[in-house]
Amino acid sequence: MKSKWLIAGLIVVAVSGLAAFRTIERKVFRRNLFRSKPVGELYLIVDKSEYELQVYDADGWYATYPVVFGNKDLSDKLIEGDRRTPEGTFKILSKKPHQKWHKMFMLDYPTPESWAKFKDRKAKGIIPQSAKIGGGIAIHGTWPHDELVVDDYTNWTNGCVALKNEDLDELDGIVDIGTKVIIQR
Repeated sequence: MKSKWLIAGLIVVAVSGLAAFRTIERKVFRRNLFRSKPVGELYLIVDKSEYELQVYDADGWYATYPVVFGNKDLSDKLIEGDRRTPEGTFKILSKKPHQKWHKMFMLDYPTPESWAKFKDRKAKGIIPQSAKIGGGIAIHGTWPHDELVVDDYTNWTNGCVALKNEDLDELDGIVDIGTKVIIQR
């Protein structure tokens, strides 16, 4: 009986250690250690297939943060309510605190490019004629004390990009309204 508890305890310790290593491993590679502050104008690349938000400045790569999305299907947003994250080039329209998700950086979705793709998909019969394009896409944090969803790659948003609150605070200190955001797969 004691050996069962010992084995169970060792398994818990091993799993906990692996989870901690995974978190530490991601943090080591998330910042360019040779530069303390970004230089010049910034832009962000959200890579849906890698679950990363990368920050670039005038000198190149500056930082990388883990992110999650809405739908497990990482393809481009088709219609309102599909919980997919749109692909394209956007800008941050506003930055504000949020009661549920810490902070929100609202994006200018839908853009003219988004509308063109949406209308083309309607014309080709890919989406219903009655479909709506949707809106309200943002980069935001998580519920308080629920940042594990980012470490576990749990897609939970309605099509937004979510990152850990501490990472969002760090990002908030370096990006401005008008910053370009490229979302790709």
